[in-house]
Amino acid sequence: MNNHQSQKLSWFQIFRLGIVQLGIGGMVVITTSTLNRVMVVELLLPAAVPGLLVMAHYLVQMLRPRMGHGVDKGRKATPWIMGGLLILATGSIVSSFSIIPMFENRLSGLLIATVGFLLIGIGVSAAGTSLLTLLAKNVDEEKRAASAGVLWIMMIAGFAITAMITGSLLDPFTPMRLFIVCSSATFFLLCLALLSVWGLENKLVRKTIAQKQIVSGGFLGAISAIWKEKETRLFTLFVFASMFAFSMQDLILEPFAGSVFDLTPGETTKLSGMQHAGVFLGMIFVSIICSGRFSTKKIGSLNLWITTGCMLSCLALLIIAILASGATSIHLQSIVIFLGVSNGIFSIAAIGLMMQLAKEGGKRKEGIRMGLWGASQAIAFALGSLMGTIFSDLFGYLFQSAREGYATVFLLESAIFGLAVFISLKLKFVKQKSGSNEEVFPEVPQSQLIHEIRG
Repeated sequence: MNNHQSQKLSWFQIFRLGIVQLGIGGMVVITTSTLNRVMVVELLLPAAVPGLLVMAHYLVQMLRPRMGHGVDKGRKATPWIMGGLLILATGSIVSSFSIIPMFENRLSGLLIATVGFLLIGIGVSAAGTSLLTLLAKNVDEEKRAASAGVLWIMMIAGFAITAMITGSLLDPFTPMRLFIVCSSATFFLLCLALLSVWGLENKLVRKTIAQKQIVSGGFLGAISAIWKEKETRLFTLFVFASMFAFSMQDLILEPFAGSVFDLTPGETTKLSGMQHAGVFLGMIFVSIICSGRFSTKKIGSLNLWITTGCMLSCLALLIIAILASGATSIHLQSIVIFLGVSNGIFSIAAIGLMMQLAKEGGKRKEGIRMGLWGASQAIAFALGSLMGTIFSDLFGYLFQSAREGYATVFLLESAIFGLAVFISLKLKFVKQKSGSNEEVFPEVPQSQLIHEIRG
């Protein structure tokens, strides 16, 4: 049998993939941040308008499983990554252009913006899913957490760098100036990402005839087959629950700090920055502890850190809920940093575990698995961000107190993280046997599963 070994990704090649992720993050932040501000402040549109556009870009990412299946069928991720980048860049340019007609005709501008945001969602689905699939298929086990950390840290860098550069070039503001700055930044990021991924996969993948036969079959049959795997279902539920809880705090943390603690806009912005700094620290910690000499020990277990991160996030949100109700005088900034670190720990461990489960599931269906979990994450972000704002208004109205309303929402988030902890304890991974591509996760009797987890 003609079995060739595939070369694994080097750190330099992982960094190149990180630059692609930086490009994706930079193109996305132009629309989700800059255009959001212009619509609300300069155009005096309700905040719900950009919120619905962002939600649309998340919901269209239900296409991710189909994109991942396309990677599995085509046996190469690069065409999907490059195609996704081109669609994403087109969506970013169309969205930034929509601001120009929006000043004259709101409806036509919003229709153009809707098309742009949908293209962004499609582009992110194709490029992001394929990028993670390429990484999952070609990275050494001990590098999984660290490589996931590289990609997400580079994405955050893309957010920060693009926002700072475009922000400094937008004044004095005009709609045309915004279009020129945003489209120029998009074009630069697109070229950078395309150059970074160009030719990289050709050095890695040497497919055998047997491997090519494994990926035959239609999408519906493939998604049905992997959904029968107990671990795939459990991990999908874990991703949804944890990311739903994670995203609920996104749009309410700053308003909460302003209305309950009377912090100024500058102070709430700094508070948000502290949280993101905490996320950054948590990601770096897990990337280090789950790589190298620690990766073969219990302390380097990704399972351990997704559970620990969710437990700490649950605790942090519980303390914030108590803070909101006025029952304690613990410093808000310290708890927000603690929340950020906890979020960083579970999120980067979950991404590493995602790649592990995609690879060890067998049958060469890494792409469709990554797509399924990416879609679960996107839907969770869309619904979580929306429900966080709705719940804060609803509970504030019911209790006739913004303080009690926010406290209830944070308590609910804490409970959902507790549910994620419960699900994470159910996860049990089965290593592939040497030389086998066929093994999948079997159904494990509940009594045996509980015994093995406790043991």
